[in-house]
Amino acid sequence: MTADTPVEGRILPAPNSSTQPFWDAAARGELIVQWCEQCQEAQFHPGPLCRTCGSEPGWKVTRGRGAIYTYTIVHQSRTPPFDKLVPYIVGMVDLDEGPRMMSNIIGCSVDEVHVGMRVEVAFAAEVDGIALPFWQPTTEATP
Repeated sequence: MTADTPVEGRILPAPNSSTQPFWDAAARGELIVQWCEQCQEAQFHPGPLCRTCGSEPGWKVTRGRGAIYTYTIVHQSRTPPFDKLVPYIVGMVDLDEGPRMMSNIIGCSVDEVHVGMRVEVAFAAEVDGIALPFWQPTTEATP
């Protein structure tokens, strides 16, 4: 799914050896998290080792769905390009696969967003090889 959200002017991440697979998958429209075969734990943010057992994790494609754990509404910003986006929502989303991710919540008003709201990933158009993940409401029920 593609997000209709501007990314021009945002500081884009600089992928490294641990995060490059995540950004490559995002550019393909897939949301992946690291998965440890040893202890069967998923993790996000990517890293060279499993945070639970210290093994080398692999990668797992997620369903790209979850629920809002918490959020905040930003009403003021003097930093471009965010100054033109206010008010906007920043949320922490619990993925159905376990890890928690933070990004903007899009596709709903600040009055509609709520804790527990079901959301799905939507990727912004690729800029310089980077497609940023955002979250938008979904009508799908909890799995």
